[in-house]
Parts: sequence; structure tokens; C-alpha cells
Amino acid sequence: MEFGFTTAAYVVAAVLFILSLGGLSGQESAKRAVWYGIVGMALAVAATLVGPGSGLWPLSLLLIAGGGLIGYYVATKVQMTEMPQLVAAMHSLVGLAAVFVGYIAHLELGNVMAMSHEAREGLDGFAALLAHKSPVEVAILRVELFLGIFIGAVTFTGSVVAYGKLAGKLTSSAEKLPGGHVLNATAAAISVICLIWYFNTGGFLPLALMTLAALFIGYHLIMGIGGADMPVVVSMLNSYSGWAAAAIGFSLGNDLLIVVGALVGSSGAILSYIMCKAMNRSFVSVILGGFGGTTGPQMEVEGEQIAIDAEGVAAALEEADSIVIIPGYGMAVAQAQQNVAELTRRLRAKGKTVRFAIHPVAGRLPGHMNVLLAEAKVPYDIVLEMDEINDDFPDTDVAIVIGSNDIVNPAAQEDPNSPIAGMPVLECWKAKQVFVSKRGQGTGYSGIENPLFFKENTRMFYGDAKASLDTLLTLVQ
Repeated sequence: MEFGFTTAAYVVAAVLFILSLGGLSGQESAKRAVWYGIVGMALAVAATLVGPGSGLWPLSLLLIAGGGLIGYYVATKVQMTEMPQLVAAMHSLVGLAAVFVGYIAHLELGNVMAMSHEAREGLDGFAALLAHKSPVEVAILRVELFLGIFIGAVTFTGSVVAYGKLAGKLTSSAEKLPGGHVLNATAAAISVICLIWYFNTGGFLPLALMTLAALFIGYHLIMGIGGADMPVVVSMLNSYSGWAAAAIGFSLGNDLLIVVGALVGSSGAILSYIMCKAMNRSFVSVILGGFGGTTGPQMEVEGEQIAIDAEGVAAALEEADSIVIIPGYGMAVAQAQQNVAELTRRLRAKGKTVRFAIHPVAGRLPGHMNVLLAEAKVPYDIVLEMDEINDDFPDTDVAIVIGSNDIVNPAAQEDPNSPIAGMPVLECWKAKQVFVSKRGQGTGYSGIENPLFFKENTRMFYGDAKASLDTLLTLVQ
């Protein structure tokens, strides 16, 4: 009866998770999709607590309560601008959990194998599952938990480094130790040798050596990726965390964990592939941590940045018929999305055509700008993706760049030695006038100078984005 209830609950939870993923693909259905996920997870946890092998109720409830309180605190305190590093931190916890569960499964397997056949008959829970495995199944289990620990360790250190880069605690530039990819290849070769060793002996030492190698791979892979490409990295780490969960699900014999891990892993991989295609990056190079660096001296930028005040921007907007707004991470930092939405409403009320251009990796997380604009109630139909709007810039009177840098950088097309060379960008410099709302003359997150700021049709609207738009709104009535 217990097993039947748990299986049925897992099936319902899996369906809810699939509906959740499907709903998250659209802004209008995203809120409902989140609730599907919440209900599915609550059902999965409850079914696990009352299912076969359940026990240690006080400890389980204490840990659930502790985790819930921490989650609530984080959800209420973390700003939207900190969501990318929060996601990276969550991925690191998934990876670490996979490592711990894998080691516990290894220790439990050792204990069961050391028992007599008579002693095994009285076992329950996971130990009972291990007791009834044949030698072939035990060998397969070793491979499963080995892979779970390997992927989990890579995910853990990779996510920690990604968090450091996104939070500004580590350099955003691509850095590798002397030896570069040779070190990664050596660590991978050591892991393969340890797999063969562990498969044949089941000893602790090969598992420990592999874990150290995997921790290094995760660290070195992500350190070797430049800041402009970090949104793709976050997506890929999301995929890694899913595959780690799926591998551990096989080890534990937990069908729901396998399904959920496969959903997360495959969806993360698909998203990474879509983003790589949009950025003209190689999917394989993302996995190997081999992009985001330079191949030679970068092109010198000539000219000077010319500033403009709010009166000048307001006058240009008054004369313009077609306006495209390009939001970026600076808008998120300044929390200026409400001001942007109000400016949009006023301009549209004057009969002007106002649209938004969203780059696939605007901000530091896929969909970052879409969420902010939806929060500010900007109409969905005027928020367009890069491919939908890029050809319209030559017919645009005014392009307003708010806190964006790398995604509007002409160096991606003009400088083959640029770290973002070949990456599709929003070609806003082709508009008749370009206004860039920016705090100062510093470079973007990737540390690359932007020739857009020095072009003849570009004017720099310096200052905090929210404060600058506050001033502009007093002039645009």
C-alpha cells in the first residue's frame, strides 16, 4: 500500500513538474507554472516521508523546517539583480548534495556487502534494496554513484566560481592556470582511471581521487570563461545539476529523482544550446570551458564620449516617431524598470511607436529583462527578441540603451580579437540617434571597451538610470 501510494504520488508530481516547465516558456503562464512546481515538490516530499523506508521523522521535519526558513529569508531579502548569483549558489547546493548522497550510498553498499545473507534479510529501506542486488547490479550501481559524485563535484565548484564571478568577488575575465586544457584533460583521464579502479574494487580511494579531480575540473572550466558568456554558463550548470540528480536517482532507485533530474538536465542543455546558437558560440566549447578569451591585441577605440542632458534627450524623443529601448543589467541594478514603463506609456500616448529589444543574454540570466519588464507591466507585444527587431534599427529614430554594454558592442562584429567576437549583438548604432544611460565611462561586465559610446550619433546620458529617468519624466508629459 505504501509503495503504491508513493508511486502514484510520484507520477502526479512528475506530471506537475512537466506542466511547470511548459508553462515557464511564456510570460503569461509563468505564475501558474510556478504553482505547479510548488505543489509537485510538496507532494513529492510528502510521499517520500511516508513511503517505504521512511524514518527519522523528527530529524526530517527539523531539516525541512530549517530549509524552509532559510529559503523564505533568501526569497525576501535577495534583490532581482542578485538572482543570477543566487541561481548559481542553488546549483552548487544540488551538486554538493549529489556528492554527499553518493558517498553515503557507497558506505551503505560496503556495510551491506560485508553482512551475511542471513543478516541481510532483516534490513529495510535503501539497505534492503542493496541487499537484493545481484553482482551485476552492484557493478552498475557503482558506475551510477560514481557518475553522480563526478557530475555533482564538477557542478559544485563550477557553480561556486560562477557565483563569485557574478557577485563580483572573482574577476570576470577568462583565466586559466599554466597548461590550460591539458590540466582539464589530465584530471578527466584520472577520473576515467578511477572509474575502472572503483568498478573493479569498490574501494574508497579511487572515489576520493576522482572527487578531487572533479572539483578541480569544475573550478578550472568556469574560471576559463569570460564574464560576457556567464549567462550561458549558468544555464549549463543548471543542466549539470539535473544530470547529477538523475544519476543519484538511479543509485537510490528513486524514480521521481530520475525523472526530475532528466527534465532539469535536458531543459538546461536545450536552453544552453539555444543561447549558444544565438551568441554564435560552439556548444562543445561551452562544455569544455574554452571560450571567452582573446586571441590577440584588441582594436583601439578612437574619439570621445559626448554627454547630453535630460532636456536634450526629451527634445529628441519629442521629435521621434520610432523609438527602441534596449534594457540591460544597469537597469536592473538601478531598479529603473518602473520608470522605463512609465516613459513608455507616455510616449505611446503621444502616438509614438515604442518597442523593446531584448538580447538573449541581456542581464546575467536568461529571461532577466523579460521578467523585469513584465513586473513593470510593459505590454508583452512590444517586447521583441533580437532576431525580431535587429533589422529595424536603420528605420529607428531613437534608440535608448539603459544599462547595457556588451550586447550593443560593435566590436563583436568589427574586432576579430575581441573576447565577444562573432557574438550577435543589437545593432542600435544604425539608428539615427542613440542615447546611452550609463553611470560613468567604465567598461561593461566583460571588461571590454565599447566603440558605440564614441560614435558620432551616440550621446551619453550619464547618471544612475532611475535618477536620470526621473528627471526625463518631468520633461516628457
